[in-house]
Amino acid sequence: MVLQMVFGLLGGLGLFLYGMHEMGDGLQKAAGSRMRRWLEVLTSNQLLGVLLGTVITSIIQSSSATTVMVVGFVNAGLMNLPQAIGVIMGANIGTTITAQLIAFDLGEYAWIFIAIGALLSLFGRRKMHRYWGQILLGFGLLFVGIETMTGAMKPLRESPVFADLMLTLSEKWYYGLLVGAGVTAVVQSSSATTGILQGLAKDGLIPLELALPVLFGNNIGTTVTAMLSSIGTSVNARRAAMSHLLFNVIGTLIFLPILPLFTHAVRLTSSSITRQIANAHTVFNVANTLILLPLSGLLAYTVTKLIPDDPREKKLSLQLDTRLLATPEAALQQAFNEVMHMGDITLEMLSIARENITNPDEEALNRIAVLEDAVDKYEEGITHYLVELSKMSLSDSQSERQRQLYNLINDIERVGDHGTNIGELLEHKAVSQIMFSEAANKELLEFFDYTIETLHLALRAWREDEAKYALAIKDREAHIDEQEEEMRRRHIDRLNQNLCSPVSGIVYLDIISNLERIGDHAANIGEYYLGMQMN
Repeated sequence: MVLQMVFGLLGGLGLFLYGMHEMGDGLQKAAGSRMRRWLEVLTSNQLLGVLLGTVITSIIQSSSATTVMVVGFVNAGLMNLPQAIGVIMGANIGTTITAQLIAFDLGEYAWIFIAIGALLSLFGRRKMHRYWGQILLGFGLLFVGIETMTGAMKPLRESPVFADLMLTLSEKWYYGLLVGAGVTAVVQSSSATTGILQGLAKDGLIPLELALPVLFGNNIGTTVTAMLSSIGTSVNARRAAMSHLLFNVIGTLIFLPILPLFTHAVRLTSSSITRQIANAHTVFNVANTLILLPLSGLLAYTVTKLIPDDPREKKLSLQLDTRLLATPEAALQQAFNEVMHMGDITLEMLSIARENITNPDEEALNRIAVLEDAVDKYEEGITHYLVELSKMSLSDSQSERQRQLYNLINDIERVGDHGTNIGELLEHKAVSQIMFSEAANKELLEFFDYTIETLHLALRAWREDEAKYALAIKDREAHIDEQEEEMRRRHIDRLNQNLCSPVSGIVYLDIISNLERIGDHAANIGEYYLGMQMN
């Protein structure tokens, strides 16, 4: 009997988690690139962050997944701490959607959802039909899982030992809090433990007085996932995870003193105990957000004090969280952000080289070598990340963006190589005490500025999703080619007039040759963007 209950509970939990995963995966695919645009808007303000955190968690069906995503974005520099706090608050609201769906008690229709979902998934002609099939299939499995778990636990209704245990737990709220936190920490899904709670309550195995402390514990336990995901990440990422924990702990401390009053108020919202638990879950998280959102600055200050800045943190380290691979849209956004950072590093390399044309500084030029090493590590790390991402279930648009990221990485890495070549040429210029004429220096500085601006525009087209910048690249690249030829001609004229030495001529021509090739790669980056817009 005991083994049958355990296997039934675990099997039902497996069905519930799998159904929730399938439903979330289907919703993500149906949302497509819109989800990426929503994430980009998060830079606006905290209120919008709360709203989008709610929406995204409703799609993903997991506040833990959203919070892990947020930790990854903060770690990658895509989001700052105050924005992250707003999204985390919204995620807590969004996760209550699952409990509200379960409260509709659609278990008797679960097999209909599964049948329709399976037919659409297997035989749907359009991708959107198959995505909706996946959503319905997951939705049905979610209810089958709940029914299986509650069915397995029904024999406990006749157990006097279980009845005494429930009575003891009901009288001591902190036991319920610990049970909810502990089970959710193990399962890593507050939706699953809340679903189990609703199922047990529906069969009369748990009274509302006990269910609410367990519910509060569920909210605390779900923060463990984000805390684990923040290990080894940046300081701000760890602060984001800590803010999730504090948000739920503070909320629990607010509600515990008024627990009897809250229990009475929840009973008035519905005659169904499953709906009462769902409503309590929603009210708890909405009320906490309304109370703590105006105090988010104080919350950010608190976590900053709890987790101070680490002077050893490296600014050039690659920040890619493999836990985001389970959410392809988020993983692609994180990878894209790191590719843009990689591009910024190459811009810094070129800026350093440009500042050292006339009077090369050895220490400054050594910085170029450090940056080149970082670019190589970025290339290797992002490529490996994208390979791992390819093993996930990607939509056509996601696969296309992944392919374009490979192209971007290759061209940006080549820009880094040319930047390194220029740095080495300038170092040779300094050691050999080679001098350029005043006219040559002036032309070279102007050529540097134009090339750097061209690369900047190419990256800006991707970063700001603006075709006008990419369209300007083609003419600029042609101008770079013409300018390089003209500079070669003028430099040969200076050599003929003995205004420059032959040795300086070799260095000078090699520098402008590398700049011309950087222009070619900038043009490629712009063309990739325009090509993606046409698909």
